[in-house]
Amino acid sequence: DKQHQEAKVPVAIKVVDVNDNAPKFAAAYEAFVCENARSNQQFITISADDKDDSANGPRFIFSLPPEIIHNPNFTLRDNRG
Repeated sequence: DKQHQEAKVPVAIKVVDVNDNAPKFAAAYEAFVCENARSNQQFITISADDKDDSANGPRFIFSLPPEIIHNPNFTLRDNRG
C-alpha cells in the first residue's frame, strides 16, 4: 500500500489594492473614419482614469473586439491604463 502524506502550512495573504474603483472615461466617445483616410492616421484618442493603485500592474487595458483585433486597418497604441 502507498501511504498518503499530507502537510499543512499557514499562509498569510496581504491584499495590497482591491479593485474597488472602476475605470472612468473622460467623455463618451464615438468615432467616424472616412473611407479615404490615410494609413496609420490617428482618428481618436480615448482617455480613462482608475483610482486603484497602479503599482500592482496595469489598472486596465484597452482592447479591440475579436472581430476587429485581426484587422490590420485598426491598431491600439499605448493601451495600458
